[in-house]
Amino acid sequence: MGKAYRLSFTSSKKLEGSKKQRNLRPLGRLVPYVRRHMGLAIGATIFLTIAALVTLSLPLAVRRLIDEGFTSSSAYMINGFFGLLFVLAGLLAVSSACRYFFVVTLGERVVAELRKDVFAHVTKLSPAFFDRALSGEIVSRLSADTTQIKSAVGSTASVFLRNAILFIGALGMMIVTSPSLSLIVIAAIPLIVLPLVAFGRGVRRRSREAQDTLADATAYASEAIGAMRTVQAFTSEGTVSKRYSDAVDKAFGAARASIKARAMLTAVAIFLIFSSIVAVLWIGASRVALDMLSPGTLGQFVLYAVFAAGALGQLSEVWGELALAAGAAERLSELLTEEPQVRAPAEPLALPSPAAGRIVFDHVTFAYPSRPDLPTIEDLSFTIAPGETVAIVGASGAGKSTIFGLIERFYDPVAGTITIDGINIAKTDPADLRTRIAFVPQDTTIFAVSAFENIAFGQPGASRAEVRSAAGSALASNFIDALDRDYDTLLGERGVTLSGGQRQRIAIARALLRNAPILLLDEATSALDAESEILVQKALDELMVGRTTLVIAHRLATVLKADRILVLEGGQIVEEGTHQTLIEKDGVYARLARLQFEAGQLRQAAE
Repeated sequence: MGKAYRLSFTSSKKLEGSKKQRNLRPLGRLVPYVRRHMGLAIGATIFLTIAALVTLSLPLAVRRLIDEGFTSSSAYMINGFFGLLFVLAGLLAVSSACRYFFVVTLGERVVAELRKDVFAHVTKLSPAFFDRALSGEIVSRLSADTTQIKSAVGSTASVFLRNAILFIGALGMMIVTSPSLSLIVIAAIPLIVLPLVAFGRGVRRRSREAQDTLADATAYASEAIGAMRTVQAFTSEGTVSKRYSDAVDKAFGAARASIKARAMLTAVAIFLIFSSIVAVLWIGASRVALDMLSPGTLGQFVLYAVFAAGALGQLSEVWGELALAAGAAERLSELLTEEPQVRAPAEPLALPSPAAGRIVFDHVTFAYPSRPDLPTIEDLSFTIAPGETVAIVGASGAGKSTIFGLIERFYDPVAGTITIDGINIAKTDPADLRTRIAFVPQDTTIFAVSAFENIAFGQPGASRAEVRSAAGSALASNFIDALDRDYDTLLGERGVTLSGGQRQRIAIARALLRNAPILLLDEATSALDAESEILVQKALDELMVGRTTLVIAHRLATVLKADRILVLEGGQIVEEGTHQTLIEKDGVYARLARLQFEAGQLRQAAE
């Protein structure tokens, strides 16, 4: 699954913009976030600069101490020098502490806002994206990748800037101290930098591979944990553990390759840098011996050379960390640049108010993006009057759920139009459209929050009295009141503490609270026992009053209550009418009804 996702999502983006990505600087995506907190960024830069300048001032004191301080008459000057050094040490300590505070705070703020922006953007993506994306990988990007970026912004970037300032400052002071020796160092810089750049590209590529394989492992773990009851029911713990272990080992192998590349980068950098220092020291010592250079000047130059070399060495190590962060930023950028396939037009049309709930499909054809050559529905037309209850029946794959998805505008049709209250929904804002629709799915989603929050999910900001009223109408108040903390009781992930009937009544209460003119029911009673079905059906009867209702029907009890029945086959309406008229036709519907009747008899016999 992970490989399939990578081909459809990550790799496709690389193929679309491979030339562009060669020159891409993924960390530049973070600049707008840093700009939002310029106070922190400026503070960090100021104290970072002070710390670097204090460090660069030390060789000046060393030169004077060597050239002028070692005489019997200079004890006072020596005391003054070391007193000044103590002051510089204090200044260095304070500036370093302030730099740490500003930089780490900036990193936390940037990552917090980045996480919020990425999650908010993901929630706006079309269902077509989630049809091919793994939720575990998205979570990995929100957690592991943003943590890597936090490390870069909150620490690595600070070290990088500090060493960049030290390198540039030390190089400048080297030129001031001894232009001739500086030429040797400057001539060696390309020999040092070019290998670093070459190795750095490999480090970034391997870092990306390590992050991708770790995301695969995380995605599989998330999927397995979410289905742990199924795993244990089929005694597949060993199989799942082995597959996860293999994924983790693969991630480790990719990480080890990245570590090897970074280790090689560090080794090459240190060897080249300190070899150049040895060469400079050798030449400088020869000049001191020939009285061409004072010992203090050589000491000052060597200290600056050591600062420059140490800073360049640190930059090579930091480069590896920034490569990891660049890979993480690139992956997050892919999410942020993903565009929803369904969006509001530039000037969306407003739906009429008050809403009536009239739905019209006019020669609608639709194929899922993953299967564009296989239309799910084709040239489909029907009209549903305000307040009418219409059942949609058909074999699995006939296109029933697709109709619901199109009404909610999760997808746009390939051809034809869908109108609600006379307005083409393709010209409306999807968010505005969906406020007029309540949906009760067959497989209810219960969040790991309280009963109150689960019901209030249908209408954010609802009062406690409104939630209680909706629960009462949905016949859910009795079992909620019996919970340990009634409406404040946490229901557990996916509502594992509730029965199927209780979960369905929570969903119905959620839909009642929404009070929308259009109701979509994906047969909410098909997986329930007889007692739960009766309670849920009563709640549904309450919910359907005064609303335009479409029901994906699997049971005859639901179909019999419908004003009209649409029979789908191959994405087209093949029969239409009431239960009685369709039975008399003895066609597709009659056959489905007989199968349903036989299945009902078998179920009753089993019960």
